[in-house]
Amino acid sequence: MITLERLVGMFADLQRSELEHWIEEDLVRPERRGGELMFGEIDVARVRLLRDLRHELRLDEEALPVVLSLLDQLYAARRRTRLLCEAIEHAGGGLPETVAAELRRRVSEGEW
Repeated sequence: MITLERLVGMFADLQRSELEHWIEEDLVRPERRGGELMFGEIDVARVRLLRDLRHELRLDEEALPVVLSLLDQLYAARRRTRLLCEAIEHAGGGLPETVAAELRRRVSEGEW
């Protein structure tokens, strides 16, 4: 966990006010410890993403929440898909083969 000052110092083009705005807008959700904001690895990655979207891709402030929401949905879907695949792999009774055959059928019919 790192402090707000240290996080801002990690990025040459990140202003403290910009990070504080992202926190106010709930785009970044640090922990509060004794009145101090503390940022974990996931927060650092999110700030890096926000900075890239804002500064390198030139997204405006109104687009940031929409893009982040879509990315969050994508990552959640990927996580659920991975868990489903793991559950299928660990299932017995021919379930993995049945699922694989059904997926092949759907792909060949253009459904997937």
